[in-house]
Amino acid sequence: MKVAFSTLACPTWSWEQILREASSLGYDGIEIRGIEQEMMVHRCMPFLQQNIEQSMQQLKEHGLEIISLDTSCVFHDLAKFEASIEEGKAAVDLAVKLGVPYIRVFGDAIPTETAREETIAQVARGIQAVSRYAEDTGVTVLMETHGDFSDSRALLAVIEQVGSSAFGVLWDINNPYKYGDGEPLELTYERLGRYIKHTHIKDTRGADMHGQTTLCGEGDVPIKECIQLLADRGYEGWLSFEWEKRWIPSIEEPEVALPHFIRYIQSL
Repeated sequence: MKVAFSTLACPTWSWEQILREASSLGYDGIEIRGIEQEMMVHRCMPFLQQNIEQSMQQLKEHGLEIISLDTSCVFHDLAKFEASIEEGKAAVDLAVKLGVPYIRVFGDAIPTETAREETIAQVARGIQAVSRYAEDTGVTVLMETHGDFSDSRALLAVIEQVGSSAFGVLWDINNPYKYGDGEPLELTYERLGRYIKHTHIKDTRGADMHGQTTLCGEGDVPIKECIQLLADRGYEGWLSFEWEKRWIPSIEEPEVALPHFIRYIQSL
């Protein structure tokens, strides 16, 4: 398994600083979720057409890979449905240019239990449109265990309807474990394991999915057990640290969290 971090961790860092710090700390890659003030990956300065060649050279010089382009696409909301499809396709196009294997999308919410089946079908249609666009490009569209689709039964229902070879799952280990009454790691993996291509690691404290964010090892998410489970099942994908500094400014600075994570994960 290789180790990366999401750029959510360092919202004020420049592209050059991201690369410099990732390389010096011993990370293998980075996951793009915004750079400085731009959240749309295809509009980030390093990935504009005139800058791509230089950015790829910088990645090579630092011995790094981009592992995923993380979009804001959500498909449960009809008002954002078409725009999310277009954003997803733009991310696929950029991933092809950069040689990035994954883009990330969301479900994201099931507004009411009576709308459950309708919402799942709508989410599946949106993701199907982006996934079919990605077929034969080498790019896989990953739906994250996030929001109401942290419930692996809901995500599995989407998988069954999408039916594309270019679709998979991003397992954010915190979310199913803390969603509702909580899912044991083994149950989540039993349902989704054969579709899991990528993994987000973070730690929180408290029963709620959006509990207090902690440095890894200081919360109550069973990270060690999760990594052991993945290892036992032959997982060879990435472990990506999702430190949500962009959304939660009060948590520790990246200068603290990123070195801590690489030491923690290497100790496991």
